[in-house]
Amino acid sequence: MSVLIAGCGDLGTEAGLRFVAAGHHVTGWRRSPEKLPAALEGVAADLRTKAPRVPSDVDTLVVALAADGHSEEAYRAAYLDGTERVLDALDRDGVTPRRALFVSSTAVYGSFSGDCDEDSPTEPTAFNGTVMLEAERLFLDRLAATPTRASVLRLGGIYGPGRTRLLDLVRSGTAAIPTPDRRTARIHRDDAAAAIVHLATMGPAPDETYLVVDDAPAPYGEVVRRLAAAMGAPEPQQAEKPSSRGADRACSNARLRATGWAPAFPTYAEGYRAILAGQGTRHP
Repeated sequence: MSVLIAGCGDLGTEAGLRFVAAGHHVTGWRRSPEKLPAALEGVAADLRTKAPRVPSDVDTLVVALAADGHSEEAYRAAYLDGTERVLDALDRDGVTPRRALFVSSTAVYGSFSGDCDEDSPTEPTAFNGTVMLEAERLFLDRLAATPTRASVLRLGGIYGPGRTRLLDLVRSGTAAIPTPDRRTARIHRDDAAAAIVHLATMGPAPDETYLVVDDAPAPYGEVVRRLAAAMGAPEPQQAEKPSSRGADRACSNARLRATGWAPAFPTYAEGYRAILAGQGTRHP
């Protein structure tokens, strides 16, 4: 099988290496292809301007783009413009993959709180969720009239080797617990990469949408307190003022698990234990 990964950063590279380990050929598009491991065929691609030629034998497309910054302009340039250029390139070069996966985010659920699954209402309240939802619809609508089976993967907050922002906040004593506390969804990078490979290669055709999260939505306060104890850092304190930011969601991975996927890190406890032990490497 020939796989094209458009946006071959940390997550895309990890997925690419797993595809290769399973015996598949992988082409990775990114602006700095020299940073990719030798096992992947790197191709220079700046999807802010144009897409390279699509290999004629591509069986599976993975769109795993990332924004240059946290602004609406950066998000639109990456997720909307970039995705459109990838799809335009398929049309231009006459390539019809068997399957196509788009890496999205649980940010599309916005203010929705409570038990959350793929059928929960998408109510984005910030630009990141709004843009991601627009990009999902663009991706699905453009491929709906083709033989390509298109699926969207809504990832929880991704963490893993080299992703130290939360650890840095806890270590410095600046991780404040919101008032009221809220449950959060997360996924280890390796489990997200494994989900991509699993859905691309499994026998039955995948569904249109999957939540890619671990087994246990956990309150933010529980997570940072446990990390503080593990690192010998100051115990995080509850914020004095109520916060309206974020939603209290319990995201379910039941649909993804039903396909046969299972996370290697079922909760944040196992995942962060591995990170603190120095296991794994972030891909440049």
